[in-house]
Amino acid sequence: MTVKRSLIRRTTALAAAATAALVLAACGGKADAGSSAHDGGHDAPASASASPSASAGQAQAANNAADTAFAKGMIPHHRQAVEMADLAATRAESAEVKELAAEIKKAQDPEIKTLSGWLTAWGEQVPAADAAQGGHSGHSMSGMMTAQEMEQLTKASGKSFDTAFLDLMVKHHEGAVAMAKTEQADGKYQPAKDMAAAIISSQSAEITRMNKLLGKG
Repeated sequence: MTVKRSLIRRTTALAAAATAALVLAACGGKADAGSSAHDGGHDAPASASASPSASAGQAQAANNAADTAFAKGMIPHHRQAVEMADLAATRAESAEVKELAAEIKKAQDPEIKTLSGWLTAWGEQVPAADAAQGGHSGHSMSGMMTAQEMEQLTKASGKSFDTAFLDLMVKHHEGAVAMAKTEQADGKYQPAKDMAAAIISSQSAEITRMNKLLGKG
């Protein structure tokens, strides 16, 4: 009986020791896991902060100064064309002039939004709404109407409006084509160069169309 009790005690002691070892190992594992998670917690923000920097670098690398100048110039340029087109709806006499004006607005409104989106993505400021008005800042851009010319157009109606609108819009389109050609030559951002190509194609065709309406071709 004494031997049996001794064996039982030894077995119990060994079991207790094994249990204690398992508990210690488990605690150590949790500590290590906690330490790893803690270390990982420091690493995560570092890689997360690196990600936007990389994206910003890629965005900056995608465009150059010519692209920015193109977008900043074309937005107020397009806005003024849309403003002129809006006048045609109530002041023009010719159905062809009204139709042309509607087409100009339909084409240029979406381009304004696209150009604004590019500038925002590049970290650049979108031109203020009043930049579409004439004056020194507007008139410095190729083909832009002065405040006086816009005022005269606003006051015109009927056939006199049609003639003034076509004359001014031809000059306006010629300015846009010149700006687009500069973008094609000097720009880097392919979507902007593609838009420039579309502007050259569509507005050159509209110039021909307007000159015909004016009896010049």
